[in-house]
Amino acid sequence: MPTDLPNLLTLSRILAIPLLVVFVAIRAPWADMAACALFSAAAITDYFDGKIARDRKIVSDFGRMLDPIADKLLVGAALMLLAGFDRLPNWALLPAIVIMLREILVSGLREYLAGINFGLPVTALAKWKTGFQMGALGTLLAGDTGAAVIGLGFLPVSLIGELMLWTAAALTLVTGWDYLAAGLRHVAREAPPHNSSPVNHMERP
Repeated sequence: MPTDLPNLLTLSRILAIPLLVVFVAIRAPWADMAACALFSAAAITDYFDGKIARDRKIVSDFGRMLDPIADKLLVGAALMLLAGFDRLPNWALLPAIVIMLREILVSGLREYLAGINFGLPVTALAKWKTGFQMGALGTLLAGDTGAAVIGLGFLPVSLIGELMLWTAAALTLVTGWDYLAAGLRHVAREAPPHNSSPVNHMERP
């Protein structure tokens, strides 16, 4: 049911996006820190909604459908906010593009394979990618200004976030290729055999 706790946690990631937009748009140190805290809290729900659903055995089709959608909306919104408000330092726009393209690729693969009742399993490396990705986005949302609010202004927070984003992008390329290769292998198995010999369908007199 949509009102089950795991589904409510999943929905909370989507509902957090408008408030995240407001915090980033304010462009104040306290708002940067608030955006980081909000994004981090929303990202953590991705772990707990699945764990609670499995522990309580209340896994639902609604939850399976909504969970990846909520993740991609949250990540996409954070990346666009960072890019749109010029919060990505140096060349960090490049790994952001890689991450966005990978999300689109995997979404397309999952949509196609779901139509033929074949699922793409989540690998351990993909979980590491998600961890670095969420950590990087939260750190970049805080930035050096947000870190100063909680007394961490002496740390190169933006640089740390950028390095984490590059790491996430590298893992993204590896896992994206793994998923693409798995999908292509399945398509190749499903393809009908090619008959190389010509067939004459015309009737002989």
